[in-house]
Amino acid sequence: MTIVPLHADRAAPDPSEDWPAQLRRIAEHRDPQAFARLFQHFAPRVKSYLMRTGSSDEAAEDLAQEALAMVWRKAALFDPAQAAVSTWVFTIARHLRVDASRRQRLDFAGDECFEFDQLPADGPGLAEQTDAQRLAQRVREALERLPAEQAQVLRLSYYEDEPHARIATELGLPLGTVKSRIRLAVAQLRKLLDT
Repeated sequence: MTIVPLHADRAAPDPSEDWPAQLRRIAEHRDPQAFARLFQHFAPRVKSYLMRTGSSDEAAEDLAQEALAMVWRKAALFDPAQAAVSTWVFTIARHLRVDASRRQRLDFAGDECFEFDQLPADGPGLAEQTDAQRLAQRVREALERLPAEQAQVLRLSYYEDEPHARIATELGLPLGTVKSRIRLAVAQLRKLLDT
């Protein structure tokens, strides 16, 4: 995956872009063109939000790219029944900014001035919601069929967004064991979903 500078000149994406469909293409096919469209649309907006909430230009650009990289990695976790794509992307960016602020002891003062309610809705249609619900149900059923130790590390890593090192500490396991279980669980989950 190649990260593009946020200030690159680009044609504005179509405002009617179907963001849930683009995320599905990223999740299911690792589609770089879908990611490029998503990146072109959201990266400048995320950077602007981060700057309005107190991040420097350089930090905002780094955090925006990190947020979109996380969107690429975790696209399969997006649930259109839970949130709009824009809400999900901005929430990821906000969490990264808060984490960076804690590490650098930055002032959080700018967060209250951002109007999340003013973000345009990009909710999916009824057919997409139904498809997403079916997929979510299939994923839940597949998770139940995994060995308990694999399902546990997968939930901690992907649903609770815990770092591998923290999972290892919580479970009293070597880091390599946690990583192996996650790899095995993802491979097994793919097999279960493909049947």
